Amino acid sequence: MAQAAVLITTSALEYRDALPEGGGLIGLDLGTQTIGTAFCDAGWRFATAAKTLKRGKFGADKAALEALIRERAIKGIVIGLPLNMDGSSGPRAQSSRAYARNLAVLGLPILLWDERWSTAMAERDLIGQDMSRGKRAERIDSAAAAVILQGAIDALAGGVL
Repeated sequence: MAQAAVLITTSALEYRDALPEGGGLIGLDLGTQTIGTAFCDAGWRFATAAKTLKRGKFGADKAALEALIRERAIKGIVIGLPLNMDGSSGPRAQSSRAYARNLAVLGLPILLWDERWSTAMAERDLIGQDMSRGKRAERIDSAAAAVILQGAIDALAGGVL
């Protein structure tokens, strides 16, 4: 019997419809060397930065993400989509889409969320916390994942679709 296709979308409305009961979400900021992670509560109110994972071969990435998802009973994935400033897709956006297709094996709906300005916003927030440059470098990817996830859950919960 064929497995049902996993939803991968840029539409918050489609994504929300795929999660009628809500549930915790994981946000991912995909870098070339790291993956920033963030989580939100089941009511989609607050995103919190979590671990930054070292990026390696997809099998190792998948195993690490699967463990986090299982540990927190996550119901959906939000991946930052690095669009160009004019809204067009470049190589990095295509890479994020490919990663999402690979992550579909986990069986969870995936929302690709525009991440323009997420790193700049995260950097500003960390500077506002008077964090040293070294600490910011350690935390920037997970902080950016939290910015991405917060934007998505604000849209999901607030109806801005």
